[in-house]
Amino acid sequence: MPQPAPRDAQTTHMYREVLESSGAIARQIHENGAVVRELAAALRRDPPRLIATGARGSSDNAATYAKYLFETRLGVTTSSAAPSVQSIYAAAQHLEGALFVAISQSGRSPDLVGQAQAAKRAGARVVAMVNVEDSPLAQAADFLIPLHAGPERSVAATKSFLCSLAAVLHLVAEWKQDDGLRAALDSVPAALEAGWALDWSALVDGLVDAQNLFVVGRGLGLAAAQEAALKLKETCALHAEAFSAAEVQHGPMALVERDFPVLFFAQDDDTQDSTLAVAQKFRARGARVWVAGGDAEGGALALPPRLDPVCAPLVAVHRFYGAANELALRRGRDPDAPPHLNKVTETV
Repeated sequence: MPQPAPRDAQTTHMYREVLESSGAIARQIHENGAVVRELAAALRRDPPRLIATGARGSSDNAATYAKYLFETRLGVTTSSAAPSVQSIYAAAQHLEGALFVAISQSGRSPDLVGQAQAAKRAGARVVAMVNVEDSPLAQAADFLIPLHAGPERSVAATKSFLCSLAAVLHLVAEWKQDDGLRAALDSVPAALEAGWALDWSALVDGLVDAQNLFVVGRGLGLAAAQEAALKLKETCALHAEAFSAAEVQHGPMALVERDFPVLFFAQDDDTQDSTLAVAQKFRARGARVWVAGGDAEGGALALPPRLDPVCAPLVAVHRFYGAANELALRRGRDPDAPPHLNKVTETV
């Protein structure tokens, strides 16, 4: 049975920091204009043959968004590089002509710093998207794109994740010199505020007593699914696993029986029809299905209308954070201080 909330949902650090996201992204867009244009011009003059990303936790979920945006809008193959290849195996890499993008809130995890340093020695151009501008990771980079998220007191990263996605979108828009993407980026702060006012109480009510959950997305929406699953584990002690809408049918669907909860993230692009078709298959098995964006069936979680697909993951995750904050309290958890976790995880 749900436990009474120990305090009002609006008093948590998580709640307040989520609400700061729109202002932080607006500040980031303004402050980073010159440095992003400079980097974008350099990348147009000397395009990378591939892009590798380095990140952990929520930042690695942001790297998933980067992969799909880099590959679909720039046509540059992008892969997540494992930090342990350098920090544990000490294996040499061949990254001549590559771009290495490191994403981190603190910029202090030794394995990520070492990975960025190794990438530079291996011939890559290193870009750091970091919230702490004087961090070791920032100092190891050739180019720094500050996240401008401001301090985060809650252990669960929220606004720094959203600022990471905005920084990726900013870089791609300027690299491609795409006015449509520039307009989409500029629309994000207002879209976050509009999305926050929408009612997602059905999701909170439906997950109060849940034990397990699938979170599903595809393309750009996969990053949203990964981040939501991580936050449900961190803040709500709810076992949630993220899957691509393409991969979830290859085995995991066998676990889904009547009333099994499944949360989908969809956006209005070429992945939408196939994602919604999978949602319908889960409904046919009796699952409890919620869809954020693009679904007229029961269980729809509204997003603002006419939302650019590249913005949908930011707006959906922003609204999801509010739901997760409330859900954690209703499940008797403190979303600001998950057990056994620290704000900075210094892996090696």
